[in-house]
Amino acid sequence: MSGTKFHLIVMPTGNPDDGARGTVFEITQAELAAADRHEISDYKRVSVVLRSGHQA
Repeated sequence: MSGTKFHLIVMPTGNPDDGARGTVFEITQAELAAADRHEISDYKRVSVVLRSGHQA
């Protein structure tokens, strides 16, 4: 586990000038499923277009 009590989330603002810094990882479906098992029920994964133009 991360060892932290709280985890920050990114939420849409509707402002195209807003953004968040981060790292993109390429993972397998099995790794994604394993990560999902650790999320809370409020967690929601969404697809976005990054500034690079890549879909994530």
